[in-house]
Amino acid sequence: MLVISRKKGESLLIGDDVEITIIKVENGSVKIAINAPKEIGILRKELYVEVTDENQRAVIFDVSALEKLKK
Repeated sequence: MLVISRKKGESLLIGDDVEITIIKVENGSVKIAINAPKEIGILRKELYVEVTDENQRAVIFDVSALEKLKK
Protein backbone atom coordinates (compact mmCIF):
# COMPACT_ATOMS: atom_id res chain seq x y z
CA MET A 1 0.00 0.00 0.00
CA LEU A 2 1.23 3.45 -0.90
CA VAL A 3 0.64 6.23 1.62
CA ILE A 4 1.04 9.71 0.20
CA SER A 5 0.35 13.21 1.53
CA ARG A 6 -1.42 15.73 -0.70
CA LYS A 7 -2.70 19.24 -0.08
CA LYS A 8 -5.78 20.94 -1.48
CA GLY A 9 -5.37 21.37 -5.24
CA GLU A 10 -2.68 18.69 -5.53
CA SER A 11 -3.15 15.52 -7.56
CA LEU A 12 -1.79 12.06 -8.00
CA LEU A 13 -1.81 9.86 -11.07
CA ILE A 14 -2.64 6.17 -11.31
CA GLY A 15 -1.25 4.82 -14.54
CA ASP A 16 -1.64 7.10 -17.54
CA ASP A 17 -5.42 7.47 -17.38
CA VAL A 18 -6.54 8.18 -13.81
CA GLU A 19 -5.98 11.45 -11.95
CA ILE A 20 -7.16 12.04 -8.39
CA THR A 21 -7.26 15.64 -7.18
CA ILE A 22 -7.79 16.83 -3.61
CA ILE A 23 -10.61 19.37 -3.73
CA LYS A 24 -11.37 20.07 -0.07
CA VAL A 25 -10.07 19.07 3.37
CA GLU A 26 -12.37 19.91 6.27
CA ASN A 27 -13.30 18.44 9.66
CA GLY A 28 -11.44 15.18 9.14
CA SER A 29 -13.02 14.63 5.71
CA VAL A 30 -11.46 14.86 2.27
CA LYS A 31 -13.31 15.63 -0.95
CA ILE A 32 -11.62 14.26 -4.06
CA ALA A 33 -12.21 14.53 -7.79
CA ILE A 34 -11.46 11.54 -10.00
CA ASN A 35 -10.75 11.96 -13.68
CA ALA A 36 -10.79 8.55 -15.39
CA PRO A 37 -11.96 6.98 -18.65
CA LYS A 38 -15.64 5.95 -18.72
CA GLU A 39 -14.62 2.29 -19.08
CA ILE A 40 -13.14 2.29 -15.58
CA GLY A 41 -15.70 1.62 -12.87
CA ILE A 42 -15.39 3.73 -9.75
CA LEU A 43 -17.23 2.57 -6.63
CA ARG A 44 -17.11 3.44 -2.97
CA LYS A 45 -15.62 0.44 -1.22
CA GLU A 46 -18.43 0.12 1.34
CA LEU A 47 -20.99 -0.15 -1.49
CA TYR A 48 -18.86 -2.67 -3.35
CA VAL A 49 -18.55 -4.81 -0.22
CA GLU A 50 -22.29 -4.54 0.48
CA VAL A 51 -23.24 -5.63 -3.06
CA THR A 52 -20.68 -8.45 -3.04
CA ASP A 53 -21.97 -9.72 0.31
CA GLU A 54 -25.59 -9.53 -0.87
CA ASN A 55 -24.70 -11.44 -4.03
CA GLN A 56 -23.00 -14.14 -1.95
CA ARG A 57 -26.07 -14.46 0.29
CA ALA A 58 -28.28 -14.75 -2.81
CA VAL A 59 -26.12 -17.55 -4.22
CA ILE A 60 -26.17 -19.43 -0.92
CA PHE A 61 -29.94 -19.00 -0.67
CA ASP A 62 -30.46 -20.20 -4.25
CA VAL A 63 -28.30 -23.28 -3.68
CA SER A 64 -30.03 -24.19 -0.42
CA ALA A 65 -33.45 -23.63 -2.00
CA LEU A 66 -32.50 -25.92 -4.87
CA GLU A 67 -31.28 -28.56 -2.44
CA LYS A 68 -34.66 -28.52 -0.70
CA LEU A 69 -36.46 -28.87 -4.02
CA LYS A 70 -34.38 -31.94 -4.91
CA LYS A 71 -35.67 -33.82 -1.84
